[in-house]
Amino acid sequence: MLSDIQARRAKPKDKPYKLADENGLYLYITPQGGKLWRFNYRNGGKQKTLSFGAYPYVGLSDAREKLAESRKLLAAGSDPSAQRKALKAANAERAANSFEVIAREWHHIHMSDKTEDHAKRTLVRLDKDVFPWLGGRPLVEIEAPEILTVLRRIEARGANELAHTAKRTIGQIFRFAIATGRATRNPVPDLQGALKPVLVTHYSAITDPGKIGELLRAVYGYTGNLETRCAFKLSFFVMLRPGEVRKAEWCDINLDRKEWRIPGHKMKMRDEHIVPLSSQAIEILEEIRPLTGSGRYVFPSVRSAERPMSENTITGALRRLGYGGDEMTAHGFRSMASTRLNESHLFHPDAIERQLAHGERDSVRAAYNRAQYLPERVKMLQWWADYLDSLRLGAEIIPIKKTA
Repeated sequence: MLSDIQARRAKPKDKPYKLADENGLYLYITPQGGKLWRFNYRNGGKQKTLSFGAYPYVGLSDAREKLAESRKLLAAGSDPSAQRKALKAANAERAANSFEVIAREWHHIHMSDKTEDHAKRTLVRLDKDVFPWLGGRPLVEIEAPEILTVLRRIEARGANELAHTAKRTIGQIFRFAIATGRATRNPVPDLQGALKPVLVTHYSAITDPGKIGELLRAVYGYTGNLETRCAFKLSFFVMLRPGEVRKAEWCDINLDRKEWRIPGHKMKMRDEHIVPLSSQAIEILEEIRPLTGSGRYVFPSVRSAERPMSENTITGALRRLGYGGDEMTAHGFRSMASTRLNESHLFHPDAIERQLAHGERDSVRAAYNRAQYLPERVKMLQWWADYLDSLRLGAEIIPIKKTA
């Protein structure tokens, strides 16, 4: 019988040799110094060798336990080597059909027509909130209570809306697994009503004409860097989402045609969007062009010209001017324009909606509206810019808010 001290002191020789233990177990020592636990047996008339790992990572007692398990299988008429291969194959199949593997495949396919930001944000949320708990599990074994535990962990930190978003994403992944033949059931619908409801909130926006004039004077008096000041000012005139403003690229802007044509892959609704440029918007772009016109982005990051302005830049500038989140947000410029334009009764509501780049379910109607309302949108944005100028210049002087 072999002892642990003998195994530890065994030295390599010119040729491989064995140190025998009991019941057929032996330690195989290689000329390179390797020490491997092995067991020779016969099955189906053939001699086979089973390896139990390397010493000292697998100790003597562990090797004897593995030998005992293998002998039980032999006594029952099973081949331990074949069973090990079958188990390895089963584990590989389980890993290939794990939630994370299928989720990443879904993400690669499903997010191919989404904006880069949306795709990245979705994967980051999965990495942070879902994969650590469900990622390694075979998708077909995951049931509703296990998903609910993950979602309530998100909910517990006060991120109710994010919990609902994660629930929708997990449901989409299960539907993808069903469509590709790797699952037969989606447990997510069983969670209907299990999460706290999301309270719908709207982006804060200033819509009172007097207060709009005050905000305009504050922005036009902003003393931050030129890129921030110009992006800040342009936000009033284009009715775009903050991300679309900060990611503006010179290649999409034609100052001669007074037009900013944003390709569909850069828009939230994946549809090409045309922004007629008022004379005021062109003036702002002409102001910034000498500084950034030779690069890709109209408003590059202060850290790298290869990246667009940070998503928090305009919000930060608003806060420095003293406007809190309950008063005005970067998204609020759209609500401001929508409210005042609709209340003017000068423009067709569909023209306003189209300029806001809201989705149109009927693609034929969307194409029709795009063609029908473009001339009206050109007039509308110039009217809006002139109206803003009148509020900024024509109103009684109102003290600018002080920096907090």
